[in-house]
Amino acid sequence: MPRLVTAYFENRPDPTVLAQRVAFGTSGHRGSAFDLSFNEWHVLAITQAVCDHRRVAGITGPLFLGIDTHALSAPACASATEVLAANGVDLMLATGDDCTPTPAVSHAILAHNRGRDLASGNGCGSRLADGIVITPSHNPPRDGGFKYNPPHGGPAGQAVTAWIGSAANRYLEAGLAGVKRMTQAAALRASTTRRHDYRGAYVADLGQVIDMDAIRNAKVRMGVDPMGGAGVHYWAAIAEQYRLDLCVISDVVDPTFRFMTLDWDGQIRMDPSSSPAMQRLIAVKDRFDVAFACDTDHDRHGIVTPTAGLLPPNHYLSVAIDYLFRHRPLWGQQAAVGKTVGSTQLIDRVAARLGRKVFEVPVGFKWFSAGLLDGSLGFAGEESAGASFLRRDGSVWTTDKDGIVAALLAAEMTAVTGRDPGALYAELASELGSPFARRVDAAATPLQKQRLAALSPQQVTADHTSAQLAGEAIESVMTRAPGNGESIGGIKVSAASGWFAARPSGTEDIYKIYAESFLSAEHLQAVLQEAQALVDAAVGPK
Repeated sequence: MPRLVTAYFENRPDPTVLAQRVAFGTSGHRGSAFDLSFNEWHVLAITQAVCDHRRVAGITGPLFLGIDTHALSAPACASATEVLAANGVDLMLATGDDCTPTPAVSHAILAHNRGRDLASGNGCGSRLADGIVITPSHNPPRDGGFKYNPPHGGPAGQAVTAWIGSAANRYLEAGLAGVKRMTQAAALRASTTRRHDYRGAYVADLGQVIDMDAIRNAKVRMGVDPMGGAGVHYWAAIAEQYRLDLCVISDVVDPTFRFMTLDWDGQIRMDPSSSPAMQRLIAVKDRFDVAFACDTDHDRHGIVTPTAGLLPPNHYLSVAIDYLFRHRPLWGQQAAVGKTVGSTQLIDRVAARLGRKVFEVPVGFKWFSAGLLDGSLGFAGEESAGASFLRRDGSVWTTDKDGIVAALLAAEMTAVTGRDPGALYAELASELGSPFARRVDAAATPLQKQRLAALSPQQVTADHTSAQLAGEAIESVMTRAPGNGESIGGIKVSAASGWFAARPSGTEDIYKIYAESFLSAEHLQAVLQEAQALVDAAVGPK
């Protein structure tokens, strides 16, 4: 870790090298100081670009800044603070230098902006707030990350991130000329730098989104593994505030994350949807009625039950949707279900039975922010175990992913129905069908990722001369999401009983194939084999 932090401050990226430039993926800019993809120059340049964007957009309110527990997050926070203070930004740092989950930053932005004019698209005259979260999410310990959330409180859209990324790269090319900066000591003394109690404000409001009384009265025994992340101190506060039987498995914070079991590929990842990474919690599942974990910035969730073990994300999303729309009578009748193209088709079946529309979008939670803000979406989730939903009264809670409320919802379900989410899923699958699903990740060069993203429906039909997928007629081939018409950055092929979607990762040098079958494991394997053959032909040699 000392070598990593030294590399952050001492190594300078070369903007003529593509891998060393600022690049916002589906969730911010990520990289490692060792690879010259996340160094102090990146953070200084991006932060100045954010300040420039604020001026252009007329955003004059406070900026809420949160960080997670990765080794590079605290140094990056110091760098960003120096630039923000030098630009005269009203900066809100966490009380006691506490780490801050992504949902707590989104919550703070929305709380400040409530009642202010967001419809105009700018902050002129309304002092709208925005935010930054310094986190690479569940990525390995060597990585760092930087996310920007505009006044709607969710991840910035493509137009904003493209603007910020271009401006940041111009600063890199100019050797940081034009970047305003003051010393760390001066930045912390600046009159514009203040402290905000993120934890207290967020925890105090949780009863507006989760039925805490039901959980307490049912005496649900809960276990939580914060995975050494930004919410590590939030759970004890939640238990105390609402008098819950909630046991924190470990509150250890160690930037090496050496306490983690290794992920599927031998890497350390704080991924609560990964069985290898969740072994610490799975090992003690029988001690609790329901258990859960969150990743490093607490925007993703993992749910563990005594009988089912770790629920696949798609299973939990399905039961969460079914439960919420049956137990939130104040939600609007037109509130829809938000899902990404890689999410299970079971969600569509659940929504149809509930009489709710499905809003299907490309991967990226940014596509859900507007709908959660105006209440046209009651629930939004993606297959990578990220979700958020409305308050119990039908108003906005967060417009970014919230692993904490998704986890606590599992306890509410258990309290209200008398069955844990694993049992609820078994019942749901017996009624609507039990899908077999799998995701395959494979290494890919930037060029291969570009080729995959450029796939067309014509290429798919040309390669599938019989117009079939695993023995069934192909019903649709999409490169744009039906919910908003945006490019999915890959391809999705559907038949009556199965489908696959293939897309390059926006944050790692891999591509992903999602596949599902409602027939059998053998049919799923056939779908995957055909999908793999198509992708291999499309991406070509390395």
